[in-house]
Amino acid sequence: MRIVFGGTPDVAVPSLRALHAAGHDIACVVTRPDAPQGRKRVLTPSPVAVSAAELALPVVKAARLDDDATARIAQARPDLGVVVAYGGLVREPLLSLPPHGWINLHFSLLPRWRGAAPVQRALMAGDRVTGAAVFRLVPELDAGDVLGELRYDIPETQTAGDVLAALGERGAHLLADVARDIAAGTAVARPQRGEPTHAAKLTIDDGLIDWDQPAERVLDRFRGVTPEPGAHTLLDGTRFKVLAARLPDADEALSGPTAPGEVRPSKDGIQVGTATRPIVVERVQPAGKPAMSAADWLRGARGATRLGA
Repeated sequence: MRIVFGGTPDVAVPSLRALHAAGHDIACVVTRPDAPQGRKRVLTPSPVAVSAAELALPVVKAARLDDDATARIAQARPDLGVVVAYGGLVREPLLSLPPHGWINLHFSLLPRWRGAAPVQRALMAGDRVTGAAVFRLVPELDAGDVLGELRYDIPETQTAGDVLAALGERGAHLLADVARDIAAGTAVARPQRGEPTHAAKLTIDDGLIDWDQPAERVLDRFRGVTPEPGAHTLLDGTRFKVLAARLPDADEALSGPTAPGEVRPSKDGIQVGTATRPIVVERVQPAGKPAMSAADWLRGARGATRLGA
């Protein structure tokens, strides 16, 4: 089956490779244009563009699926369109162009967490189970019939980056199975059931930690915004990044009652108080400084005793 594949970040690469390995004819790969990366802002192709080049596949770089991109995709004469985290919407007339339409690998159990940041919002909300779904694209956002899904029990130590990486690998196999069934005419679609929730794109403000929340809720937010947009708190009114944090181990000695945001030394970093019990912060990045262990920061902090102020 001739497929046009749309994707951009690392999480989409396993799906492109799985479809190629399954023997489908990847007519073209659509990805977003090269973007500046690193401190020197060097223009860098997307991970999907790099993978497509390695597989010797034709690439269309487009910031959005406009008339020009639609014309170039039409020239490829695809039977099926596949989207995995491309970063733009597929609208008419492109939506109706392939005879088999378009399918999307989405990283949630639909209709929960429709939108741009499903894994991040799931973790921030304290969900302990998530998953991935392959569904048919329709004009309404993430509302099409589901063709296949998988469930994923979220380990309590995983961040959004970890969960996305795991779902990217597992979802690639699910996507390849659905594409195979569509080609064979055996795919079965079912309407989404339940009340939708929306996973809005995250901003820097979503990364602000509220130490007045219970420890579990503080860790839920930290995990949901790590690595992007990143967790942070305030120190003397300046943004202070929290790079690694966890609940204390069962046998880990705590320093006794700690007020929200109060900092005390810990064996593996620092303890920071919450509304319930302290959490252990292991790595931080103060404003204008490189990342460092929280213990090293505290030793040089000259009396800093509270975060969030």
